[in-house]
Amino acid sequence: MTNIDALSWSDVKSSQVVRMAILPWGATEPHNLHLSYSTDNLLSRAVSLDAATKAEAQGVQTVVLPAIPFGSQNPGQTDLPLCIHMRVETQKAILYDVVSSLKRSGINKLLIMNGHGGNTFNGVVRDLAVDFPDFLIAISDWYKVVDSRSFFTEPGDHAGELETSMMLHYYPEYVKPKEVYGTGTTRQFTISGLNKRLFWLPRNWQRVSDDTGIGNPQHANAEKGKLFADAVSTVVAEFICDFANADPDKLYC
Repeated sequence: MTNIDALSWSDVKSSQVVRMAILPWGATEPHNLHLSYSTDNLLSRAVSLDAATKAEAQGVQTVVLPAIPFGSQNPGQTDLPLCIHMRVETQKAILYDVVSSLKRSGINKLLIMNGHGGNTFNGVVRDLAVDFPDFLIAISDWYKVVDSRSFFTEPGDHAGELETSMMLHYYPEYVKPKEVYGTGTTRQFTISGLNKRLFWLPRNWQRVSDDTGIGNPQHANAEKGKLFADAVSTVVAEFICDFANADPDKLYC
């Protein structure tokens, strides 16, 4: 199963039972001067497919759905050409319809593989847990499941070394030459509590960064991306197997 892009009705009709679905969710936004607007969509789905393939090798059938390509954007980003902002209400409506459709297919578990820092699904998933009490939804920010500092000199927050390395691994054709890279230099808040992340407000992207990047991509390379992708997909695959096999009535010990 794994990749819905390659599935036909004849494949689905004759396949083993699909235990769960994976929904990659990204964004459409600038990523420094050198990466694709679709970076978050491409990477969240690529990692999902790698993890699902590893889970399938362990006997767990799952399906990776098409990525949702629009995310929640910060002030300043929304003023940039072709940066698409999706409201939380819209994300909730989409997720509601996806869950309803999966339930009709006999699937009662979903993993959201989030690739965009602006997306926060916790509240939406809590609401859906009320409406669909027998449907389990788990969320993962794929770039956080492994300590990136073990793989990268300066991982960065947006289009930095981590994302650039991952794109060089999976989609080098969508990465501009190194001489095009912006520095990803970031301006800090003037309020200490915000910089320490003791408090939060959305960053104005055009005041924070001159090239839309946050983090230095200069040390990125495909080999780092490959090693990180393998480590991440291994952890996610382990979770997929545990989640798919879990009895909803026995989640707690």
